[in-house]
Amino acid sequence: MRVATGGRLPSDVVTARPTTGSTPVPSARAAGLPAEDTLLAPHTTLGLGGPARRLVHATTADEVVAAARAADGSGEPLLLVGGGSNLVVGDAGFPGTALLVDHRGHHVVARDPGSVVVHVEAGTDWDALVADTVAEGLGGLECLSGIPGRTGATPVQNVGAYGVEVADVLVDVDLYARRTGRRGSVPAADLDLGYRTSRLKGDRNVDGEIVLAVRFRLTTDGLSAPVRYAELARALGVEPGSRVPVAAAREAVLALRRGKGMVIDPDDADSRSAGSFFTNPVVDPATAARVAARTEACGQLPVTAWPQPDGRVKLSAAALIERAGVPRGYPGEGAPARVSTKHTLALTHRGGGTTDDLLALARDVRDRVEDAFGLVLEPEPVLVSCSL
Repeated sequence: MRVATGGRLPSDVVTARPTTGSTPVPSARAAGLPAEDTLLAPHTTLGLGGPARRLVHATTADEVVAAARAADGSGEPLLLVGGGSNLVVGDAGFPGTALLVDHRGHHVVARDPGSVVVHVEAGTDWDALVADTVAEGLGGLECLSGIPGRTGATPVQNVGAYGVEVADVLVDVDLYARRTGRRGSVPAADLDLGYRTSRLKGDRNVDGEIVLAVRFRLTTDGLSAPVRYAELARALGVEPGSRVPVAAAREAVLALRRGKGMVIDPDDADSRSAGSFFTNPVVDPATAARVAARTEACGQLPVTAWPQPDGRVKLSAAALIERAGVPRGYPGEGAPARVSTKHTLALTHRGGGTTDDLLALARDVRDRVEDAFGLVLEPEPVLVSCSL
């Protein structure tokens, strides 16, 4: 385990010995290092965020646990950072330890007729994992291609895209519970997985549980999960419910995501985002009908709606934003924070801006939707040392 002295985890580091009791791990400042060397901005896809009190780089699960115990023993706040793709960090930074989760690797741990169980370390790059499983002819993750971040975050958020959620293939997770000090495996059924949520997320995570490893059950016939998402089915030229070769599904998903600026690309300013900034609201049928009536009265295209198993209706946040009068690229050229020019659900940092700039844009978008439809959009990324 290392305390990092720079945004790119340089070779010049200070060794941090896990401690107990009230003795803290030495901070970068205590070591005489400049505060800018602890900036969180380089560790987020937005490129925004002030300094942490210290950065700790963990390359094994044991180091993750040791760092968490050290922070808790000294009474210091702890922030887990993986790929930084779902983080919005305030300009003032984080007054504690930012733990860079970077233990990687995956392997098959069980085989059954037609399927395998794959064990994945939490610090494994998510899209690299998807690419590897597709190359191995394993099905189940291909529709989640192109999503940035680390594997350990996927069950926390119950990551989903193009008709597939992590909950569809998750077997169990290895957790370290900071409150109790216990470490063990928990079945997926006990994680309360829902739309973009789980018991591991935010205030619901009462035991301060940290994901150390994840296991997925994947198919071995070389075919994708049934294609449920209409846009993807059209791109593949198949009927909804069809299964296609996993490589074909991955390439189609990547093409769709690139078209929306949702694949990290240094040459694409629209990809400097935290992905979808707002979740799709799930509302009762009466509210959905009211939204439909409002768009019809204004001569607008209807808001895309998906009926849910519980009788409610999920509405497209992107469509709500557009119908509320927020166009792609808003507020225009020159603004450091802008709505993506490819997709209204992504808020982007064009360079030279601050987290406050991004949050001001987010509030503007949220308030316009509320004024138009009476719905308050909820942010999807984790907000650290800042709020809407």
